[in-house]
Amino acid sequence: MIHNLQNSGSLGADLRSIRKSRGITLIEMSGKLDRSVGWMSQVERDISEPSIDELRTISNILDVPISIFFGQAETKASEVGCIVRKDTRRKIGAGTNGLIEELLSPDLTDDFEVIHSTFEPGAGLEDFVVRPTQEVGYLISGCLTLWIGDQKFDLDAGDSFRIRGEPHKWANPSAENVVVVWVIAPPVY
Repeated sequence: MIHNLQNSGSLGADLRSIRKSRGITLIEMSGKLDRSVGWMSQVERDISEPSIDELRTISNILDVPISIFFGQAETKASEVGCIVRKDTRRKIGAGTNGLIEELLSPDLTDDFEVIHSTFEPGAGLEDFVVRPTQEVGYLISGCLTLWIGDQKFDLDAGDSFRIRGEPHKWANPSAENVVVVWVIAPPVY
């Protein structure tokens, strides 16, 4: 039986981490929201709570889905910040292109994030993406086609890869899910 449950993440800490990872200052963020720096600082310290409309605007400014700020599962107080149980992973990402992502890191405040990615059968990105990150992935199961720059790689379970800010895209050409553990630095969600 679980006692003494509390929220596993802090909205303010997540906002601050994502804002900083985007290189947006507190002053710039406040200006884009047409709010005071003091108010934004209080939100990031969990003293004030933004409205749903303000969260929507914040998610647009930070280019993240608004859902990233919801769905933080209840966790034992003794495990907060240290443990993420399988059934309490936070869903992240937009869930588009047949990609389901869950945060394996306890929150978004580290210099990196660890993501559990499930690529559905036939899923893929049509266009290359470029992120100012270093990323490493390890295939747990399935087969994934990965393009890094002008090179194409066919990867199998047990293979790993690294992307250093290069254009990349992926596809799951098989009829089964592909599961990848993905480490990204700095965090992008």
